[in-house]
Amino acid sequence: MEELNRVDLETFRNQKKTPIVLVLDSVRSLHNVGSAFRTADAFAIEKIVLCGITGTPPHREIEKTALGATQSVEWRYHTSNVEAIAALKSEGYHIISIEQTKESIPLQKFCPQAQEKYAIVFGNEVNGVDERVINESSETLEIPQFGTKHSFNVSVTIGIVIWDFICKMKFH
Repeated sequence: MEELNRVDLETFRNQKKTPIVLVLDSVRSLHNVGSAFRTADAFAIEKIVLCGITGTPPHREIEKTALGATQSVEWRYHTSNVEAIAALKSEGYHIISIEQTKESIPLQKFCPQAQEKYAIVFGNEVNGVDERVINESSETLEIPQFGTKHSFNVSVTIGIVIWDFICKMKFH
């Protein structure tokens, strides 16, 4: 780890985080949950909020893909996704759902502001983001796609969206 210039767990916990919260809205695959933790660690995301049927650590299937990131990334669980969103709004987060809707904005056209705090909602692998959550969101974003499928795996979507936000917030 020293050769890779990685920080230790305590240093990571105390370092300044990217003001983004990942919200997993009933994500059913524990591997996708683990992947979300690993991505959150890689980009020093503030925390993850797990809702509904989304599995929670500790669980060996989550750890298969998290590779220990459940220890470094702060997380909390809410039974209700609507209550989770209300709590995040009260904490000053700008709520964004990643979903294909009539009003969704292509990801490349959305410009996050460096001084804002964002809670980005990723939905169930089959049903997407709950419509009640979409209705509570400030924006709905989607990733343009050009093939025969109409969606990415949620863990791939998380990686694409968070990288896009990081680039726009930190490098521009």
